[in-house]
Amino acid sequence: MTTHVRIGTRGSALALTQTGTVESDLVDATGVTTEIVTITTDGDRSREPLSRAGGTGLFTGALRDALQEDRCDVVVHSLKDLPTAPHDDLVVAAIPVREDPRDALCARDGLTLAELPQGARVGTGSPRRMAQLRRKRPDLDVVDIRGNVDTRLARVREGDLDAVVLAAAGLNRLGRANVITEHLELGPWPTAPGQGALAIEVRRGDEDLVARLDHPETRAAVEAERHVLALLEAGCSAPVGAHAVVDAGLLLLSARVYSLDGQTVLSSAHGIDWPDEDAVLRVAEGVARELLDAGAADLTGARP
Repeated sequence: MTTHVRIGTRGSALALTQTGTVESDLVDATGVTTEIVTITTDGDRSREPLSRAGGTGLFTGALRDALQEDRCDVVVHSLKDLPTAPHDDLVVAAIPVREDPRDALCARDGLTLAELPQGARVGTGSPRRMAQLRRKRPDLDVVDIRGNVDTRLARVREGDLDAVVLAAAGLNRLGRANVITEHLELGPWPTAPGQGALAIEVRRGDEDLVARLDHPETRAAVEAERHVLALLEAGCSAPVGAHAVVDAGLLLLSARVYSLDGQTVLSSAHGIDWPDEDAVLRVAEGVARELLDAGAADLTGARP
């Protein structure tokens, strides 16, 4: 039995904080000793806007390489960055309890989205958030930005931007929830499939290393969201929002697909008994089929 586990992670403040939580929980659950292995990814090197930088695998490829090359035993991903296609040699062995999946507005002077003045400059690197902002407030100047949490918040503080939209989960994990001026609720504003959740990946056969950290309800919800993305053949940077939850014995899933200008939005929602064999795939198939029948392929580039 393995008694020392090397945990691979990106070197950003958020990634290290997330990995530190996983490390602590793993030690508590299994009694192993651990070490952190910091890995630089293509996404860390690139300065190109995320919408043009390649999207899928941008922040995960180097971590997976390190795992396959036995430079670490476990890697921790933000699940929304992980490609939806299964890997031949690696497996997500644990998905811990999810943090807040909502987006958060961080605006000057405590403003909400409705209170921002006409023409306000709002920054995000996400095509989905861009589409949602343009749909809700077509008068805004939506600015494509890069950088870590502090870099983005500094642009608001220094007056270059009036607001930025960030993941509430990341701000909570960094102890920065005080900068949030409005939580954008999931009903009208669904977020990226898997947002707020972490994926702990291992080599096939090593699942027992981290299996105790898996949370079945979170896994069911985020896998349903990600199945929709896969069935739409839309990458992780596509303008698709999805949210699922397990409640009162049901797995409830809703999803929206946006045009980049925000003028068109397609919606679908389904529920199914849970736990039930194939529930995750069946509820995702129902939502994806409805979206594709409504014309989602024209918005995401998927093939119907």
